[in-house]
Amino acid sequence: MSGDFDPTLFAPPGGFSVNIRDLSGGNGAEPVETVRNFPTLLQANAFARRYVRDSLERCRAPKLTPDEVLAAWFAFGEDAEVVGGEGQGWTSGAEIRDFAEKPCRDREERNWRVLDPRRQDDDAAPQGEEEDEA
Repeated sequence: MSGDFDPTLFAPPGGFSVNIRDLSGGNGAEPVETVRNFPTLLQANAFARRYVRDSLERCRAPKLTPDEVLAAWFAFGEDAEVVGGEGQGWTSGAEIRDFAEKPCRDREERNWRVLDPRRQDDDAAPQGEEEDEA
């Protein structure tokens, strides 16, 4: 063994990707964005899950029932789908109803930005473009 790590051992060449879809239909069935270069399926799945959780919470308004929250998400939200997971990629169908029924209490469950591989490419934001700590 040479001791060199093979980056394709656990991921396809170029890593995993996550397609982001606008549920309002503005882009049809095509993704509005594809986030690439996730080094592991675990990171891609966590990113997609947090992205959808954040999207659903942004659609939540006071006094909405879980069904109304879901309707708002399907009308105005964004969905995320892991590409290249060979059946192991996270999908919103697995948890979306649970998300609608239980409002998020932990901010970390919505923090998809920390897992975004584009952020890792840019270790520091360009001058004047620092991210808000919301």
